[in-house]
Amino acid sequence: MNAADSPLVSTSAHLSPKTLLIPSNSFNNSNFKPSSTRLKTPLKSPKNLIFSEKDAQALSLPLHSKNPHAIYSDIQTTPSKPTKTQFRTRPKSPKKKPFLEKDAFPMSLPLHTKNPHAIYSDIQRFARQGKLNEALTILDYCDQQGIPVNSTTFSSLLRACVISKSLTHGKQIHVHIRVNGLENNEFLRTKLVHMYTSCGSLEDARGVFDGVSPKSVYPWNALLRGNVISGRRHYMQALSTFSEMRELGVELNVYSFSCMIKSFAGATAFRQGLKAHALLIKNGLVDSAILRTSLIDMYFKCGKIKLARLLFEEIVERDIVVWGAMIAGFGHNRLQREALEYLRWMRREGISPNSVILTTILPVIGEVGAWKLGREVHAHVVKTKSYSKQQFIQSALIDMYCKCGDMASGRQVFYASTVRTAVSWTALMSGYASNGRLDQALRSIAWMQQEGFKPDVVTVATVLPVCAGLRALRQGKEIHCYAVKNGFLPNISIATSLMVMYSKCENIGYSLKIFDGMDRRNVISWTAMIDSHVENGFLHEALGVFRSMQLSKHRPDSVAMARILSICGELENLKLGKEIHGQILKKDFESIPFVSAEIIKMYGKFGAITKAKLAFKVIPAKGSMAWTAIIEAYGYNGLYQDAINLFHQMRSDGLTPNHYTFKAILSICERAELADDACIIFNLMTQRYRIKASDEHYSSIIELLNHVGRTEDAQRFIQMRSVLL
Repeated sequence: MNAADSPLVSTSAHLSPKTLLIPSNSFNNSNFKPSSTRLKTPLKSPKNLIFSEKDAQALSLPLHSKNPHAIYSDIQTTPSKPTKTQFRTRPKSPKKKPFLEKDAFPMSLPLHTKNPHAIYSDIQRFARQGKLNEALTILDYCDQQGIPVNSTTFSSLLRACVISKSLTHGKQIHVHIRVNGLENNEFLRTKLVHMYTSCGSLEDARGVFDGVSPKSVYPWNALLRGNVISGRRHYMQALSTFSEMRELGVELNVYSFSCMIKSFAGATAFRQGLKAHALLIKNGLVDSAILRTSLIDMYFKCGKIKLARLLFEEIVERDIVVWGAMIAGFGHNRLQREALEYLRWMRREGISPNSVILTTILPVIGEVGAWKLGREVHAHVVKTKSYSKQQFIQSALIDMYCKCGDMASGRQVFYASTVRTAVSWTALMSGYASNGRLDQALRSIAWMQQEGFKPDVVTVATVLPVCAGLRALRQGKEIHCYAVKNGFLPNISIATSLMVMYSKCENIGYSLKIFDGMDRRNVISWTAMIDSHVENGFLHEALGVFRSMQLSKHRPDSVAMARILSICGELENLKLGKEIHGQILKKDFESIPFVSAEIIKMYGKFGAITKAKLAFKVIPAKGSMAWTAIIEAYGYNGLYQDAINLFHQMRSDGLTPNHYTFKAILSICERAELADDACIIFNLMTQRYRIKASDEHYSSIIELLNHVGRTEDAQRFIQMRSVLL
């Protein structure tokens, strides 16, 4: 019998090193008869047993023959409960698996020990596929075999780290670059700076950058780009880097200026952008198509529409990129009509929209409800087969149809898509919510998970308002738990949506807890906290939150001011209302339609109809919101006939009443008991303006007709409501 096949003595008694290394006396006892039930392998003769070092490793113990203290430690970790002594077959001692070529080359790769170029090719292929773990395994093998790796291979690996934003893999590749003696390679240093900045590690990037030649522009550009992609909070660092480049006499190129202008655009630094524009003219770089496009983008993001247009008109040969910048700029500034006009102009110039322009223009079409134009764009997508397979275009089409109210077409695009994603599911969910189908929107998140898609931050932010609208507290809590589990809660948007959801579900205590637990707050979260108190009827507490907001670093914006004006009207607090009105004038918010409308309504609720009329009169361009507000103000003060006259004057001035205008005027007719006028206005709404009557509209006219004794007419409207709603 071989020593390797010999059985071991298994005992749980505490053994000293001496007894461990000497065979048991049981083997020398002639009366000892091992039970057959205890044997894993039959014994020929106990005398043939030879105890070796391998037998001491039966429980995967390391070899400690020269270290008694380690042996004592291992003995003490063995089980302490005594059992009967028994024989068993000794398991084979597991050995440390050596690092072999097949481990370095997974997926059935051939052996490349004599062909370094083939190894480089495999590493680069893994890098292109994003399989960084496999690539690093080959690098380990090359390191052990002494095979050098060239700079091109390392460059492809660093590029893969940039795409995947994998800082951990990037640092491992940096170590391999050092091992290969390429740390001083300027090309790789530039790539390392780019990798670290792209992964958000500006300190590591600066550490690599400090060893680079100060005259080379490429590492400077990599550092600049890192500051730009880090967001507006690093705007001053980008400006400092740019100034340092100029001081050291680094020859700036087009890419340097492009990065800097993008930084100005992200921080809306208009004055610095103007200086950069002047510097481009001085250096003769203003004719660069890349830089002109960057300048147009910067002017749009700074809200300077005229300057962007002037710069566009100076360009003689306009490519699709500059057209896309103009269309995106108009969309960013909510100038939807201008965006569509430039799209048509581009088509007349013979340029077809690419995928970037399509994803820009489809949301614009949805916002203006241009359903026919949306169908034309959809036809162009279907005609261009490569676009019809792109998921972000499919999601944009779903969103466009849903915003146009055509849920059937939106669902058709969704279900016709061969590959669905979390983005397309979120687009459909948002469409259900915007069209009032909240139950289906809430069910969609369950269907989405059944198909194996995990809701992301945007999905959670989309479904929380749905829970608020349905007052679905249980589902809202489940989504809250999901957000906490997946680390979404530090997101201000998620936290704000949760606050609104809990307040709508009449659980303001949870809203307060979320608000108090927020590390970072913004104007939106403060406004949401004000809304939460208003929603639950705590108007004085809402004013307290507003005062706290004024004392914080966040100053109230136009939305917050409008909310407080509404509260002042409800509380009939004229003094505070005038104070807020003064702040609005100081901040130049009175030109914003919803703010001016709240001012008019506030004075109307106070009974100060003269001031309400004055506030209405000073509005330069009166829209439907201002007209609706002054009509309501007259209604608050019992001037019912004057309010109806204003409604007809609004129509004669060419303005189209909206859903809220008809709600206000029907409510006034109900209070004034003007049944004939109410019927005329209701018919205008449904037939002339094609506005679908809501339950509130039907309730107003039905109650009015019942009140004046016209029960047959009231019954007719009841039947209409049951059929149409």
